[in-house]
Amino acid sequence: MAESYKDDLLHLIKRFGAYLTVKMSNLYSVVFQNLDSRSLVAIAGLAVAVVFTWKLLRSPDTAQRRQPKRLGTRPSSSDSNSQTNTTSASSEVPSSLDDSRARNVVDDFFQPVKPTLGQIVRQKLCEGRKVTCRLVGVILEESSPEELQKQATVRSSVLEVLLEITKYCDLYLMERVVDDESEKRVLLALEVAGIFTSGGLIKDKVLFCSTENGRTSFVRQLEPDWHIDTNPEIISQLARFIKYQLHISPSRPERTAPNVFSASSLEQFFGCM
Repeated sequence: MAESYKDDLLHLIKRFGAYLTVKMSNLYSVVFQNLDSRSLVAIAGLAVAVVFTWKLLRSPDTAQRRQPKRLGTRPSSSDSNSQTNTTSASSEVPSSLDDSRARNVVDDFFQPVKPTLGQIVRQKLCEGRKVTCRLVGVILEESSPEELQKQATVRSSVLEVLLEITKYCDLYLMERVVDDESEKRVLLALEVAGIFTSGGLIKDKVLFCSTENGRTSFVRQLEPDWHIDTNPEIISQLARFIKYQLHISPSRPERTAPNVFSASSLEQFFGCM
């Protein structure tokens, strides 16, 4: 109730002030010539007194009630700067996200593509088109011709590489055997492993001999781009005649010639381990 009375009083004072202003303007136009300086000062003093009285009667609560409204309509400079910073920050976030996405797309586009096994085989063999390879210790689990008298087992880990070689190269497999039964066991093991059906290898390209010199003669007659063997003596003898050689040995011996490479296994040489 007290607040409503104060508001009514303020409204009444405002109306009275407006009324005095109108009347004074009318009187000023009529009696301006008849007034001296003292009268003008008196009138001005009255107006100042009315305005001063009106300001004293203003309620502090009214000013406080209106303050939030002014703050809401006219934000301070700090709030404005904060809002501007927030807006700019929010506008920068999508931009940074777009830049990040663009960089990811570019990185993915220019990321090196992992080569296939076929590409690795051709690269490692320097595009060689003819390859000769010993069976024992490279393709077969057995490590000597004498073991072939009992069994012949194709190493499963070498199959994938061997099949890739047959796709791009003219491959010849060769081995020294002690008897004819060993030869049959080797051919059967290769057939069971699917080398004759899945690859480009035929039985006529599997050569057998009775001596180590016989294998050396096979290689020199075929003149391959690559020869793969486990015997260091044969590797040394053929170094002058064969373009490239791969010496398979668990001990990884030092290179005996610039054209002789070494690896612990055939699949290891082509990075399949």
